[in-house]
Amino acid sequence: MTKRLEPYRVQAYNTAKQSENKMHDDTVAKKFGFTGGLVPGVDVLAYMIHPAVAHWGRDFLERGLIEARFVKPVYDGETVDVTAEQAGEGLTLAVEGHGEVRAAGSASLTAFPVVPALEAFPDTPVVAKRLPVGPDSYRQDKWLGTAPRVWPQDGLAEYLDEVRETDGMYLREGLVHPGVLQRIMNKVLVDNAILGPWIHVGSWMQLLAAASVDDELVARAKVTGNYEKKGHRFVELDALVVANGTTPVAHCRHIAIYQPRQVAAA
Repeated sequence: MTKRLEPYRVQAYNTAKQSENKMHDDTVAKKFGFTGGLVPGVDVLAYMIHPAVAHWGRDFLERGLIEARFVKPVYDGETVDVTAEQAGEGLTLAVEGHGEVRAAGSASLTAFPVVPALEAFPDTPVVAKRLPVGPDSYRQDKWLGTAPRVWPQDGLAEYLDEVRETDGMYLREGLVHPGVLQRIMNKVLVDNAILGPWIHVGSWMQLLAAASVDDELVARAKVTGNYEKKGHRFVELDALVVANGTTPVAHCRHIAIYQPRQVAAA
């Protein structure tokens, strides 16, 4: 028997209206058949993290597992409900708006997470000069890195406001919200090529340690997939997010359409 938890209601906010990815721009997104600019998938995932942390507390930041597929867009200003149902030891998650499922996934608490060895994920600098995305940008088995980033208290507060996070634990304890780690995963793509409009479609994240506001965070990523499906060009990443060059804080898999079929066919 499943138990449905109290839904978590969020008024979605498009944090990326001014970003380089014009899929978040109303005018450009409409040309791709959307109603308006897309709320970033990484922020939709941040909404989904809330019930998991409410359920398991800080333990989830240290050894929680979450995965999500982004089924339909969430738009700026929409009110959506994040639903969570207990399924065995885990939670089945969904983001629902206007009677439609926008994202679906699950969360659980891993008893003994497998922590990949640092040497298995070599520290790779970002490209010296970004070039327009091409065949070599996300070549299969290529290693990619991100520019180091710290989320100090004020930056964290701004982030929490952007993703409408209501849990006071992050600021109170100086802990980085796991959704920040997903933004770093997006930076693997953005820091290494100049992209046109693109779409994040799915994520898997095993948390390994709680990151703090003092930590310098980078992703060390390997391209594990680069393929065409229904005319879209997809990239898949397998990455370790590392704090201060020494501590793995998350093992992530990230899937994105880096070249939608409308662009690929142009």
